[in-house]
Amino acid sequence: MPESAYGPTNNCIGIGAVLRARGHRVVFSSELSWRGRLEALGFEEDLVALAPPADGDADGDTSAVAGQFWTDFVKETAPAFSLPTIEQLEQFVRPTWQALLDGARFAQEQLDAVIDRQRPDVIVEDNVCAFPALLTSGAPFVRIVSCNPLELAGPNLPPKFSGYPLDDNTHWHEFRAEYERLHRDLWSEFDEWVRACGAPGLADLEFIHESDTANMYVYPEAVDYTSLRPVGSRWHRLESCVRETEGGLTPGLAEFVQRDDGALVYLSLGSLGSADVGLMERLVSGLSRTPHRYVVSKGPLADTYALPDNMWGASQVPQTQLLPHVDLVITHGGNNTTTECFHFGKPMVVLPLFWDQHDNAQRVAETGFGRRLPTYEHGEDDLVAAVDGLLADDALRAKMRQIGDAVRAHRGVEHAATIVEEAALHRAR
Repeated sequence: MPESAYGPTNNCIGIGAVLRARGHRVVFSSELSWRGRLEALGFEEDLVALAPPADGDADGDTSAVAGQFWTDFVKETAPAFSLPTIEQLEQFVRPTWQALLDGARFAQEQLDAVIDRQRPDVIVEDNVCAFPALLTSGAPFVRIVSCNPLELAGPNLPPKFSGYPLDDNTHWHEFRAEYERLHRDLWSEFDEWVRACGAPGLADLEFIHESDTANMYVYPEAVDYTSLRPVGSRWHRLESCVRETEGGLTPGLAEFVQRDDGALVYLSLGSLGSADVGLMERLVSGLSRTPHRYVVSKGPLADTYALPDNMWGASQVPQTQLLPHVDLVITHGGNNTTTECFHFGKPMVVLPLFWDQHDNAQRVAETGFGRRLPTYEHGEDDLVAAVDGLLADDALRAKMRQIGDAVRAHRGVEHAATIVEEAALHRAR
């Protein structure tokens, strides 16, 4: 059961494909807007709704965009993206938690019914909040964390969602205090409901349980906080979890990639960030005056703005097939894109918007693997300078290639599938 977003779902699709190839039956209990998308990849679907249907919507409408539940929510709260992270706590983070927890409550009876129908040998969840039915089924429960590993808090680490530097704790206490002020009541009510459903209580101010069988998180060792936050023996770090995708580059994109006039840069702010057309137009305008080529993931409003001659774009781009060919990535800092950049050994310019994107942006910058810019406040010259500087840094690009080789050698998807298998056999590490 992945969160209804592309990152966690792609993680689970990759792991599920390996499990299916090993002879296991894999059932997805994703949110309803994924109907037909997972079945087309060879999986079984037994889906759930996270909210009542909107007026006039048919249950399970297959015309809906996959992940539409969260796409709509984030669009409504997008004005908060330009705020400092401590102000985002009230304007974005708490409303996001509220929507997540409401979804868990709405899905509870549906998940009970799914479990009665499917009788799973193991349950895998890649989400940030608890679904009690997944814990009371009697089957081993495996948790995946596909957010920045500050999700696994420690006193020597910056607070999650803050984007604060590791070497300056000046504002850590203030941020944690504001987080608690805004979320204490939300957590208390949810913890009480979780217990009433028969599941164990939650750790203080945590909205999801640690599995007593096996837990995984996705983050390369090169940027992890391992020396400052040791985890227990039930935790397994995956260097990456990159799904193998079907098909290849389209002819038009392949032709653009093969051109030899300048460096090749990939620009993607995710499906949500790219919906801010004003921001995308500003980025495109500034980059149009550079000698480099750009592949642009234009997002859901692709038809509303044009690209100059040094750019190729589409509403969606086959990211994992493109990344091996590019020299640099301009990204919002989503955890999947961040770890995929390390998987393929690519430096980054990170323009964060919300949630753990701020933490990924800060971590990439403070470890020297890219640059972080304020998404709405940077000037055109700042972005151009960051791009030119990283493209000229041959030592960094060579180091990233070495890291990419090591990350790919770890074979994270296969490692994750083995952990799930062992959990199903009651042999979790």
